[in-house]
Amino acid sequence: MAPSSCPDCSQSPSAHAAAEWNRRTFLRRALGSVLGLTVGGPLVQLVGDGRLTGLSAVQAAAAGEWPVPSDPPAKAVILLWMNGGPSQLETFDPKPAHANGAGVKAIRSAARGVTISEFLPQTASVLDRVAVVRCMSTGEGNHARARELMHTGFTPNPTVAYPGLGSIVTFEQGDLDSDLPQNIAINAPGQRAGLLGLELDPLVVEARDRNAVPNLQAPRGLTDERIDRRLRLLREQEARFTERLGGECPEAAAHGLIIENAVRFMRSDQTVAFDLTDEPQAVREAYGNTRFGRGCLMARRLVERGARFVEVTLNGWDTHDDNTGRVQRLCGELDPAYAALLRDLGERDLLDSTLVIWMGEFGRTPRVNAREGRDHFARAWSVALAGAGVRGGTVVGETSADGTEVVGSRIATADLFRTVLWLCGIDPDYRYYSPKGRPVTYADGGRLITGMLRPPS
Repeated sequence: MAPSSCPDCSQSPSAHAAAEWNRRTFLRRALGSVLGLTVGGPLVQLVGDGRLTGLSAVQAAAAGEWPVPSDPPAKAVILLWMNGGPSQLETFDPKPAHANGAGVKAIRSAARGVTISEFLPQTASVLDRVAVVRCMSTGEGNHARARELMHTGFTPNPTVAYPGLGSIVTFEQGDLDSDLPQNIAINAPGQRAGLLGLELDPLVVEARDRNAVPNLQAPRGLTDERIDRRLRLLREQEARFTERLGGECPEAAAHGLIIENAVRFMRSDQTVAFDLTDEPQAVREAYGNTRFGRGCLMARRLVERGARFVEVTLNGWDTHDDNTGRVQRLCGELDPAYAALLRDLGERDLLDSTLVIWMGEFGRTPRVNAREGRDHFARAWSVALAGAGVRGGTVVGETSADGTEVVGSRIATADLFRTVLWLCGIDPDYRYYSPKGRPVTYADGGRLITGMLRPPS
């Protein structure tokens, strides 16, 4: 990190109150020093004074964009990840009048004039809270590459470990002193923090009624006193290691923070957030007695207690054969959980401050293949957003009658990421550097999807 006598010069564009400065700045300095050992420069080189840089402001004005809000609508993000690539034609963009629709009917929804698949009746009843983007068009049809693209906003590059959206939101907006982990992935690993450092990787848990977090309890017979002795020994060993290196070892410091966070969480009362047996039976049944349903309920409990980013995965969307039957079964899990989550957040006055994103890595081919399946299709597909700052009941873009092309303007991954970061109050043009000295921004360009946003007041 560039030397400075002023702490404010070390803060992020959307930094919290001064009370949080020490921990966040320590993390940045530790990360920066790691890179300084190898290339003589900081890993996270901060630019500007915590607002849009001059270049960013000019770009935003030229694009007619709104400035990044100082009081952002999204205080938390829930990403519902449809792993494998969900078919848009059986979810949010049905084509009942065309053969490519495969006989799946469209049903009316709570959003005036908007129809969605018959497989999502409960979702249809809450669609007035959802903005559907039907004109996504991206460039990756490979699962691994597309998954990374849609989690980081950047095309995969072997020389740059781009951070996942959850790590960015946590780094910029999370309470790094909280006993509760701020970045959590349920039912799958999520996306790692890359350049932002190991401490910002997601905590990976399973959606169980109980014991969702592995290794949370100490082994039988291992008392707190014995654990404390072991921790003291670990600190002493790391201090000796650091001393042998000349007095600084950012890697050991970062490792110490991870251990500190883990122990503090294990001993806190925040672990109750993962115990679904606290919920009334009627609430658990509303979400559905499924792995995904439990994950969505857990996500609500986590953001209610202060988590900033929670990803819940529903696997199985790679439907190269028997697409209609498989998607119908998947929607049987998705539909009650998604609708219950939006209703539950709304009833608890959390929906206006929680951004809920539904998406996968790409869509499926409009034309059904010889195995009654649909293959990978990144040219024209759908995502859906609801909650904080989103104009519910809206549809952005459209596809042709056969579903093969976007009609009019396309929405790229960069546009989606820019919009999500804007909703979180994070400057998309904020710049830092990769280990190779390459300047990196949080978003890869793009423009705000203003058609789905509530205008700033």
